[in-house]
Amino acid sequence: MSVFTRVDRHSLERFLTGFDQGRLLSFKGVSEGIENTNYFVTTTRGAFVLTLVEQWPASEVPYFIQLMAWLAERGIPSARPIADRRGRSLHTLLDRPAALVERLDGESTEEPTVDNCLAVGRVLAELHIAGRDFPQHRQDQRGMDWRVRAARQLAPLLSAADRLCLDEEISHYQSLRLADLPRGVIHADLFPDNVLLRDGVISGVIDFYYACNDRLIYDLAITANQWCADNDGRLAPDKLTALLGAYHSLRPLQAGEREVWPAMLRYAALRFWVSRLKDKLFPKQGHLTTIKDPDAIKSILLDRRTRQNWLLENWDQSLKTETGAQ
Repeated sequence: MSVFTRVDRHSLERFLTGFDQGRLLSFKGVSEGIENTNYFVTTTRGAFVLTLVEQWPASEVPYFIQLMAWLAERGIPSARPIADRRGRSLHTLLDRPAALVERLDGESTEEPTVDNCLAVGRVLAELHIAGRDFPQHRQDQRGMDWRVRAARQLAPLLSAADRLCLDEEISHYQSLRLADLPRGVIHADLFPDNVLLRDGVISGVIDFYYACNDRLIYDLAITANQWCADNDGRLAPDKLTALLGAYHSLRPLQAGEREVWPAMLRYAALRFWVSRLKDKLFPKQGHLTTIKDPDAIKSILLDRRTRQNWLLENWDQSLKTETGAQ
């Protein structure tokens, strides 16, 4: 979440006249995150999040809005979009696609525990299962084509070692065989700051604005890299075992997914390393913005490049532990 477009009180009050959500009491820009403009909005009838979509064209935004509603209706703790008096959940504010969604209770964690990893493993599997019949489709706009273009843009500003690492990771991914892996709706950004907890229970999964249709194992890899890593980027075995076991108990993982697991962890780290490098070297202008450290993701990527055997051994142990516990 960030603020790239300033929303003034008059514009917001006029926007809210189309809803049955009462009178505006307060609003505040949210600085966390890096892509869209977000405000916490409080009215006489509740607390909400207003999002102005900055990075995607208006034609893509219905996918996110409909997906959030779809998941909420199926028990996933996703923020429910608020419809106006005409039944519309997608709007325009200050020339930006805009959505008002319910603000969920809870707080994110900066230091996930083993129990947190168990919980997020379950909710990710539930999300993948609930998304199976979602009728909309959206390609990953941060896939390999985007990474190749971004790498070319970044190359003149990077060290020789970083350029070589980027080239090697792109070549490594392009050599993989991935056609037969299970696909479906993925969150694609399930970092700890996009999950809300209340008394140790997940009360909210937020920020679906990277969601798309892709390989489910890729989504699991994104999640594992962020929830199970220690400060030095290395995966904590107990956290990773908890995450994988909990996920597998609901959406059984396949042999083909095991074979690409180390590669998917690298691919997931590459996506966010490139993204953070772009944000740092080509910053966007905004009122309240957050630029996250690319080196934190780079350390994750470098670790995953060297630990394939360990990652497969942990995978086998995690699934064996879960199976034995049933």
